[in-house]
Amino acid sequence: MIRLSKSVVGAQESAAVAQVIEGSGYLGMGETVGLFEKDLEQYIGGGYRCICVNSGTAALHLAIQAVTRPGDEVLVPSFTFVSTYQAITGAGCIPVSCEIDPVTLTLDLKDAEKRITSKTTAMLPVYYASNVAMIDEYQKFAKEHHLRLVEDAAHAFGCVHNQRKIGSFGDVVCFSFDGIKNITSGEGGAIFTNDQKVIEAVSDARLLGVCKDSEKRYKGERSWDFDVVDQGYRYHMSNIFAAIGRVQLSRFESEFAPKRKYIAQKYTLLLSGNKDVQLIPMDYSQIVPHVFPVLVQNGKRDKLIDLFKANEVQFGIQYRPNHLLSYFKSPYSLPITEEVYSKIISIPIHPELSDGDLEFICSIINSL
Repeated sequence: MIRLSKSVVGAQESAAVAQVIEGSGYLGMGETVGLFEKDLEQYIGGGYRCICVNSGTAALHLAIQAVTRPGDEVLVPSFTFVSTYQAITGAGCIPVSCEIDPVTLTLDLKDAEKRITSKTTAMLPVYYASNVAMIDEYQKFAKEHHLRLVEDAAHAFGCVHNQRKIGSFGDVVCFSFDGIKNITSGEGGAIFTNDQKVIEAVSDARLLGVCKDSEKRYKGERSWDFDVVDQGYRYHMSNIFAAIGRVQLSRFESEFAPKRKYIAQKYTLLLSGNKDVQLIPMDYSQIVPHVFPVLVQNGKRDKLIDLFKANEVQFGIQYRPNHLLSYFKSPYSLPITEEVYSKIISIPIHPELSDGDLEFICSIINSL
């Protein structure tokens, strides 16, 4: 079986976890989390503060909560994993489903503009398949319409735009470090921002709302005489997760990023002559791809699915549009999003794929 995605972890990560267990023995949020945050800040650059949490969903939830009020509306592309929507409703806000651009597969601003009301206070674009091409337009749009901009960059860790890493500029940027992302901490996520109010809000909220508890946790201490002034959650990252994340980050530029870029470039070359597939145009010298979606034309996706199953190649359908889900169902249709969903299929991408794997996968697609 050729895996669609997988965690690439080994002896270094095991040793780092063992050091936490056998060293301080403090498994919760402590010094290692603080060190991981500093490592990430140094890697991303820009002077932004990093706050680590226990999932990418938690990062989005706390970010939205920090910049909105319950009842506010948030513009969001329907074509995203359900976690993006759950983060919005978890903050007491209303997700407003928007179309995607048929080429970039990211938030369509013309459609989003039509859905702005007096209750709209934020927008949450998703960098689907690591595509950050629209970031300048999103920032301009948010400024023009007086909206807070929370970026779902779960797919985009390590990506560069205009010589700056994603997370080093903008309003509030959220990453995911779950098991199959560009780097993993087992489970985890992070918020990057230079907004001091947001920094304070999410730092406290991840620790059950306990005011200014983070600094004590970094020292292995706890707050006993404290105050709580807002809703909080048990969203903090553990030292175990951070230990894994620190090793993964140290491997990223030398191992993971080059291999992911290579795979995407190889797929692009091998599929370039196939008129039955459409790829997202991207510069993979700047983009570190998390997933590799293919739009299968001429009604041939089901045939490709059958071929993949017969040849033991895993695939993904990423994602079922949220406006079609019962909990988030919209009173209107989004025809572009729905058409993309009928054609999309994700093919394997992870650092342990061989050239033979890539050629085999593309030979199946090209047999269409």
